[in-house]
Amino acid sequence: MMEPHFVRPYGDRRDDGVIQLSFVLPLAAGERARAAAVELARGMGLFEVQVAAMERAGESYTFFVLYGRTTLSVDCSVLDAPETVERKKGFDELNAIVARELHRRIVVLGACTGSDAHAVGIDAIMNMKGYAGDYGLERYPMFDARNMGAQVENEVLARAVKESHADAVLVSQVVTQRDVHKDNARQFIDELIHLGVRRQVIVVLGGPRVDNKLALELGYDAGFGAGTKPSEVANYIVGELLRRTGKDTQGSPQSLPGV
Repeated sequence: MMEPHFVRPYGDRRDDGVIQLSFVLPLAAGERARAAAVELARGMGLFEVQVAAMERAGESYTFFVLYGRTTLSVDCSVLDAPETVERKKGFDELNAIVARELHRRIVVLGACTGSDAHAVGIDAIMNMKGYAGDYGLERYPMFDARNMGAQVENEVLARAVKESHADAVLVSQVVTQRDVHKDNARQFIDELIHLGVRRQVIVVLGGPRVDNKLALELGYDAGFGAGTKPSEVANYIVGELLRRTGKDTQGSPQSLPGV
């Protein structure tokens, strides 16, 4: 079944345009706050607005959940959003492919760089336990996964990439105020170029405000946003490495368009 070109949100039935919206207003819970929340939603273009929940969130703050309708739709056929993974292989299959085709372990470094101290994201991808029942890269026998932690300076990570002859490096950026994540991400690419190793390593950017398009614009090979599972990253790395080494005779379904 082909996907429709035009899509619209729905709640109870397809194309009904129902949206759930949540936010906090700096007002004490009450009818004035309720009216302000409804007016705010209407200002966003929603109609038939209903307040589903209004709860005190602190002194003179109220949390709201609202429902409303929109007539807007999106033409998916014109969106510029390259996919990172089209087909995913399982844990055992992926390890078997690496052993058969590469005959060695894949070296992967991971870190939160610059002043970013939020290591939850990179830990979820790298550590053995993983995330949501999905094994982290440290669990894969054919991966040599090295988590360097948080607040790793760009030049330090770049040198580690060169010294370890890493096949891939994962950069996590959570702090995004004033687009600091973009500046920091670019600086890391500059460090790799300075050391002459940019072309020798697969560079992946991740974070809550990261997508594949942004990562490509910043000079990375792929980008993964919130909710990404370790297996998705593992599949991309293996597919891209096989493509680069000429081992993927069927054409890598994991590789990115234009990379």
